[in-house]
Amino acid sequence: MLSYQHLYHAGNPADVHKHAILAWMLDRLIQKPKPLTYIETHAGRGLYDLGSAEAQKTGEAAAGVGRMLSKFGQDSAYARVISQVRAQHGAQAYPGSPLIAATMLRAEDRIHLAELHPQEHAALSLALRGRVKPRRADGFELALSLCPPEPRRGVVLIDPSYEIKADYDRLPKIIGQIHKAWNVGVIALWYPILKDGRHRAMIRALEGADLPKAVKSEVSFPPVREGHGMVGSGMFVVNTPFGLEDEAAALAKLFG
Repeated sequence: MLSYQHLYHAGNPADVHKHAILAWMLDRLIQKPKPLTYIETHAGRGLYDLGSAEAQKTGEAAAGVGRMLSKFGQDSAYARVISQVRAQHGAQAYPGSPLIAATMLRAEDRIHLAELHPQEHAALSLALRGRVKPRRADGFELALSLCPPEPRRGVVLIDPSYEIKADYDRLPKIIGQIHKAWNVGVIALWYPILKDGRHRAMIRALEGADLPKAVKSEVSFPPVREGHGMVGSGMFVVNTPFGLEDEAAALAKLFG
């Protein structure tokens, strides 16, 4: 299925959690002069207009970045990258993870993006303005085909829509395969926390696997509108950069 479009949900509380952790990790990794590789399996359109009818219809951005951005210090990587994107695209702009990576990373770093949805892929290509050529491909297949990438340092962000519920069952195996092929890579998995707790078996499987330096970061928040099933956001990170556990704990307090 390819019906999911993130424009309705961009900038929501889960995005704040996911993107704040991603920006922190990338900022940490680029402190070293060595180049790195960034891979994303489900990239989306990269740039979102929070003033659009779609974003306004759900009100999710108002409950997320609209409410929370002021809680971040101006020296935080998340606040800095949003400021950079808005300076270029306007005050209602919000960067998805591929644009966060493209904005933060250096000329010597490599970026590989997959997006299968035709409209989202076209919008992503436009948002990146030739800096990166995204592939219209299955993200899991792309990640597995690239690992181990060159340069060997780097991050893979796995962020499916979970539109296909079988993803919960297959992700531990996929993450194990990526880690086996790329044992030094940082593997970051985002997942929704829903009222029915369907993520729990997946997380138990990951926690029971032989994955080094694994950190789980989960935050809770009220449903953004009546009847909405998401009540939190999770990130499971393998080969965690030093300091992420403390950063995740500080981030969780912002959701309190």
